[in-house]
Amino acid sequence: MSSILTNNGAMVALQTLKSINGNLNDVQNQISTGKEIATAKDNSAIWAISKVMESDVSGFNAISDSLAVGESTTAVASAGAEQIVDVLKEMKELAVAATSETADFTKIEADMLEKQEQIVSIISASQFNGVNLLATDADGAGGTQLTVLSSLDRAGAGSTPAISTIDVASVDFEANLDVAGRTNIADAATAQTALDEIDGFLQTAIEGAAQLGAEAKRISDQNEFVGKLTDAMKTGIGALVDADMEEASARLQALQTQQQLGVQALSIANQAPQSILSLFR
Repeated sequence: MSSILTNNGAMVALQTLKSINGNLNDVQNQISTGKEIATAKDNSAIWAISKVMESDVSGFNAISDSLAVGESTTAVASAGAEQIVDVLKEMKELAVAATSETADFTKIEADMLEKQEQIVSIISASQFNGVNLLATDADGAGGTQLTVLSSLDRAGAGSTPAISTIDVASVDFEANLDVAGRTNIADAATAQTALDEIDGFLQTAIEGAAQLGAEAKRISDQNEFVGKLTDAMKTGIGALVDADMEEASARLQALQTQQQLGVQALSIANQAPQSILSLFR
């Protein structure tokens, strides 16, 4: 049956062309944005997962900054502690030399006093961003440690992430290295006493420097891990939402061809009613 009022062929061709144009628009959006899932309507479940992961990536970027500051703070304190160890070794050498009855005790004591001042100066200067892990008051507010954000831990989908920290305790060289209270060297006997005291200070300084070095290494390793973890998460997000550009290119060409064929099919279907005119000639 032919009808000039209802053109079924044109309706089918029109619906097909609309579908092709819709698919073509989707592919063009993927190519322009680089994402297969750019909005929640593209795939709400995957989009929600990607946004949670993106928020975690932002959190890890902030944690990386915190670790960098903590690493620098600990590294400065560690460098100061190692320098103090070197100065104490020099003081020990002077004390050993003073145990001889022929030593110039006055000059040795003068050198000792200079090195004491040097240690005090190193302790005061070993701060980064106002935090000094060699001092009794680490942060100027009575603090005794440096707290560094180290990780963002999420257990289960939709759960609230927990913050992990690394606590670096102050070695408190101000109280533990009372070099100003050592025995003054006036003769071989007092030199021996001072030697014993300095040797104790040296052991304390070595232990403090080793502790700070270990903490600095831990923070450095954690920062490296966070960097790798962030890269892995970005890769995972990309696998979820990024468009496959090779596939998109192939689909674009195929849909453009389908679009041209759809236009021709619609044109042919629209011409069908004209054939009815031949029945009235």
